[in-house]
Amino acid sequence: MKQISFLHTSDWQIGMTRWFLSAEAQARFDAARLAAITRLGALAVEHDCAFIVVAGDVFETNSLNKQTTGRVREALAALPVPVYLLPGNHDPLTPDSIFFSSAVADGVHVIADSKPIAVADGVELVGAPLTSKHTVDDPVRLALETLEPVAPGTIRIAVGHGQVQSRSSEPAADAIDLEFVESCLADGEISYLALGDTHSAGPVGASGKVWFSGAPEVTDYLELSTGGGENNSGHALVVRVSDSHEVDVTEVQVGTWRFEAITRDINSWEDALAFIRELEAYENKSEVAIKYALRGSMDLTTMRFLETELDRLEPIFAALYARERLMDLHLDPGEEDLEAMNVTGYQADALTELIAKAQAGPEQQAASDALRLMFRLSGEGK
Repeated sequence: MKQISFLHTSDWQIGMTRWFLSAEAQARFDAARLAAITRLGALAVEHDCAFIVVAGDVFETNSLNKQTTGRVREALAALPVPVYLLPGNHDPLTPDSIFFSSAVADGVHVIADSKPIAVADGVELVGAPLTSKHTVDDPVRLALETLEPVAPGTIRIAVGHGQVQSRSSEPAADAIDLEFVESCLADGEISYLALGDTHSAGPVGASGKVWFSGAPEVTDYLELSTGGGENNSGHALVVRVSDSHEVDVTEVQVGTWRFEAITRDINSWEDALAFIRELEAYENKSEVAIKYALRGSMDLTTMRFLETELDRLEPIFAALYARERLMDLHLDPGEEDLEAMNVTGYQADALTELIAKAQAGPEQQAASDALRLMFRLSGEGK
């Protein structure tokens, strides 16, 4: 029985920038994305993979600076196994395509059309490259419909980039026809479909032979409270295929960065301390971006503690910032807070009014902000 192993990856999006990263963090993020290419090569050797397939969006755009393209070329040239690159919607095979430039090293194969490519004895790739950023057709179906019947004993691996269902309530003409793909798999015309575009790894369909590899390095946030968002990135897939069309897929870890979104209720000192301890527990904070939404009310001592600790931790993380749209924290001063201010007359009246507004109503957030400022100024004046 003939069997082959290969590494399925996609959505490298080299050149991607994230607005929430500082220039210093962005530079390290860029370096991590290049380092992921090297790790993919090491994983290919470790798992005895004959080649690497990149199922689209190798680059963030067709227009990148020479520093980035030069470093990508070096990383690609150093890969220990052949690599096959499929143009995706971020880097389509247009006349100005980056695949026609010096970004692609000699010996690296660009899947420029849908003709079968012999990658080993009795093994071929069939790709569906995108030739524009937006398409009105299903590129995978178009590629598979034109194929000659597969030769007996041949392993045929298809490579595509796109979604298998519409991202809106309206049907999408460019959505990959999963039912048609599954019929091709059942007939043995293809043995596996390697997909890119979704940045979280996982299978689609019922056959277990159609997979998104996900991005090898994180690109967007995981919502910890719901498990939504980018929930399984940072992987590649080791795929083993036999000439009897049996498929085994194993996820392997590649990425080192984490982007996570946290929502917490803070109504006491203990809640605030638990949240800070949660942040402190993260390892490799320089490779972790956190955005947080906090809800609740607290006294002045707790508020000051929370603000001080967040200020302390913020520069240690790659990014640590509030989701202002979802923040709902209010100051609820205790008797000790009020006594410590020792205000009289107009100031006392203003304080009473702000406290009332901070409890409820349309001006609740603004009143809470004003209270925090009033307490801060009171403390500075002592």
